[in-house]
Amino acid sequence: MAGDQTGTVTTFDDPAGFGTVTADEGVEHFFHCTAIADGSRQIDVGARVRFTVVPGRQGRWEATDLGPEAPPA
Repeated sequence: MAGDQTGTVTTFDDPAGFGTVTADEGVEHFFHCTAIADGSRQIDVGARVRFTVVPGRQGRWEATDLGPEAPPA
């Protein structure tokens, strides 16, 4: 499960600072705003992103290093 993936931001609660991203394979992962790679702490629902899946603090897989998906080459 761990590793680099691509997907779509499916939810983001700006006041709470967390959301979910759904991988292209259909698996949904939690993320905290501090996991957004550019440090902005905000991201749009529907944004296509690349991210890394890592073991989280609450015993579940979480997304980190969220950033824009690279355009097709």
